[in-house]
Amino acid sequence: MTPQTAEYEITRHFDAPRELVWAAWTEPERFSRWFGPRMLTAPVGRITLDTRPGGIWRATLVGEEGFEATLDGTYREVAEPERLVFTTGDPDNPGEGPASVVTIDFSEADGKTGMRFHQYGVNTDPAHAEQAKAGWTEFFDRLAEHLA
Repeated sequence: MTPQTAEYEITRHFDAPRELVWAAWTEPERFSRWFGPRMLTAPVGRITLDTRPGGIWRATLVGEEGFEATLDGTYREVAEPERLVFTTGDPDNPGEGPASVVTIDFSEADGKTGMRFHQYGVNTDPAHAEQAKAGWTEFFDRLAEHLA
């Protein structure tokens, strides 16, 4: 059986220079301020961002009553400050679980940043993709607040 695939794109514009948006994606202290849904935190001590091709990224989201969820993957491409490509899980060998490749392109005009986020998921049905898109949209709302 062929695994289901789904993909989507989110485009956002931030009133911040591209270098600052890049730093929000690549520096644990900044990443911890916006990554995850509002009801969870991403403690800086639980974040790894080894931003080089082959480097690992990992973020543990923490909630009430001991809830924890860890998201991780590997950087495939790092072209500061224009492009990040990373995986979630292992899309080349996903097993039964969902995995994906995320590509983010950053553009700058007049001191503001355009961000194009594209996610392609393996073992991902359309409903899961819609949930992921809604989650990232909330994350990016928090990113905009962090950059303001």
